[in-house]
Amino acid sequence: MEATTDRLVEAGQSAVQAAGALAAQYAFSVLGAIILLVVGYIAAGLAERWLFAGLKRVRGFDETLRIFLSKILRYAILILVGITVLAQFGVQTASIIAALGAIGLAIGLALQGTLQNIASGIMLLVLRPFRVGEYVAVGSLAGTVLEVGLFATELRTWDGLYVMAPNSQLWNSAVTNYSRNPRRLDECTVRISYEGDIGLALRTLSGLAEAEKRVLKDPAPIAYVKELGESAIVVVLRYWTTSSDNWATKVALLKAAREAFAKAGISIAVPQRDVHVIGTQAIGISDTAMDAPTAKVGKGRGNR
Repeated sequence: MEATTDRLVEAGQSAVQAAGALAAQYAFSVLGAIILLVVGYIAAGLAERWLFAGLKRVRGFDETLRIFLSKILRYAILILVGITVLAQFGVQTASIIAALGAIGLAIGLALQGTLQNIASGIMLLVLRPFRVGEYVAVGSLAGTVLEVGLFATELRTWDGLYVMAPNSQLWNSAVTNYSRNPRRLDECTVRISYEGDIGLALRTLSGLAEAEKRVLKDPAPIAYVKELGESAIVVVLRYWTTSSDNWATKVALLKAAREAFAKAGISIAVPQRDVHVIGTQAIGISDTAMDAPTAKVGKGRGNR
């Protein structure tokens, strides 16, 4: 019994001596690791705030992108600090880096679509083909931009519907921005009959442009004959407005043109066609059939 007790005492003493030796051996490593962790954590926070403040001074740089890049820098520093701490204890960091690379590759393959949206979101935030509040058309989508995120962009259509579009879809399509440029060119098209006075029609359109305050004077509006159509003469008023006034100006001009043309006695043309009956035998129609009301169509100008 005494021999067993002696062996236990000797084992305990050996364990204490081994622990003391390990403590003496790794004391500086543990202390250095703690200091490194504290300093690295502080440095990561400072670097994040420094980058965020620096990007904030860049004019037009998106806040979402500033936050994203600042977080990326912080976590990159923390990962580097963690690998350095493990190296303090003799851990082979090369294998850890290789494992992290493999994990990153697997995550990238699994989240390929999501990462594509993130990359597209970064490009949209950097190049800024559209901003919040602008009206855009991208492929089959059209609406006012509500928010541009890293994964998707939110829009509101003209009829009040909410649309969330993946950034990759927006980045890979041509973007038409109706709000970016301060001025826009538009046309007011009217079809008048061939019996109408072309000169009077053009003067009437020019007068409408002068009376409309939202039509810009420079460049000056132009009224011209665009086409001699099949059943009408197409006259056009081409004018410039601010982008915000474009739609309201066009609606007002179309209404004013209808009223002004009616007042001036200029008739608005409707599609018409002349039908000439060559002969009943040639087209295989009997005399009885020609007596029907359809024979009256050939005696003048009728609607289609």
